[in-house]
Amino acid sequence: MTAASPAAPVSESALPALRRRINTVLIASQILGGLGVATGIALAAVLAKQVSGTEALSGLAPTATVTGTALLSVPLAALMTSRGRRPGLVLAYLIGAVGAGVVVLAAVISSFPLLLVGMAGFGAASSANLQARFAAADLAEPERRARAISTVVWATTIGAVLGPNIAAPAGRSVSGLGIPSAAGPFVWSAGVFLVSAVLVAVLLRPDPLLTARALAPAEDQHPAGRSLRAGVRAVRASPRARLALVAVAVSHTAMVSIMSMTPVALSHHGADIQLIGLVISGHIAGMYAFSPLMGWLSDRLGRLSVIGLAVGLLCCAALLAGTAGDSHGQTAAGLFVLGLGWSAGLVSGSALLTDSVPQPARAAVQGLSDLTMNTAAGIGGAAAGLIVAQASYGWLNAAGACLLLPLAALALFTRRGKAALTG
Repeated sequence: MTAASPAAPVSESALPALRRRINTVLIASQILGGLGVATGIALAAVLAKQVSGTEALSGLAPTATVTGTALLSVPLAALMTSRGRRPGLVLAYLIGAVGAGVVVLAAVISSFPLLLVGMAGFGAASSANLQARFAAADLAEPERRARAISTVVWATTIGAVLGPNIAAPAGRSVSGLGIPSAAGPFVWSAGVFLVSAVLVAVLLRPDPLLTARALAPAEDQHPAGRSLRAGVRAVRASPRARLALVAVAVSHTAMVSIMSMTPVALSHHGADIQLIGLVISGHIAGMYAFSPLMGWLSDRLGRLSVIGLAVGLLCCAALLAGTAGDSHGQTAAGLFVLGLGWSAGLVSGSALLTDSVPQPARAAVQGLSDLTMNTAAGIGGAAAGLIVAQASYGWLNAAGACLLLPLAALALFTRRGKAALTG
């Protein structure tokens, strides 16, 4: 695949207006993309149980989505590296729409393997949502980069909250079409993803990544520095980039592992579905609603300080949730703090990663980051079930806290290395 043509130069005076317009398009697409993902995923496990005929396989549907998100991160990042953000995001939403359509077909013909294939394709939309935060960073000033990332992350809140609430009407809307009601949300998700693809294709112009490259110094223009191999080399060469990669992956893994088993723990202590839903809603609010605060703190206090904050919040969350027992209020508080810790780790880690590698390698490194975080979270989610089955939910939280220790040590080592260089 040949590289895209360079974007036309943009004057310094035109940059502020361009940043606002690009961010507006990204926020709109993020709201739609988040809505589509949340609408479909709300009943994914229910649909999987109906199609497979057993509850034991129901968890494979969301697992297939996470797997698809991880596997598609690298080719989508390669496309963005070569052609820009717009083609990559458009293709991701289109694959997500096709995946949703395959899920509907699988539900109609009762094919569980086809359902898993569709869920993996559906995960491409999640990959688009993740990559959008980096698109916001392409043209942001370095001192405001974390805030640009956090604003796009925050926009996911709207879709994440609305999505589960429209899953039921979406199911009823297909009742006369011969489609199982649990597959109805995927019909709506497919439509939303198509709208997102059109929005990005038409309005995300000029391409933010290609524009950023056009504005970069001449020594950063060489295409050889844009390969995925160059991205791996860039991470290896930068201790701060390695820290950022670990921070994002560990924060995401700790969050997914603990969150995924919390409904099971709550149900064992007598919580009903409504209460479980409220606890998870509070968790989602912690993840997304406060991301602008995390972006502001990252820009004002520094990326390393907020990574340290993420470690502290995640450890506190593990302590609260792991010792809650039958206290539903303490579990809810733990899950809310867990969301805050994830937000701090994702925003500060993403900003530090972008800061720490050369401009040509950024898209490749960012794709590598999403691959790493989703693969690690998939493994963590699978291990979480085993830990709870063999030990307890408390031990799962203890394991999550232990997972954070290497990140804390690496952050401290990196901070000391920076202090030695500046001192």
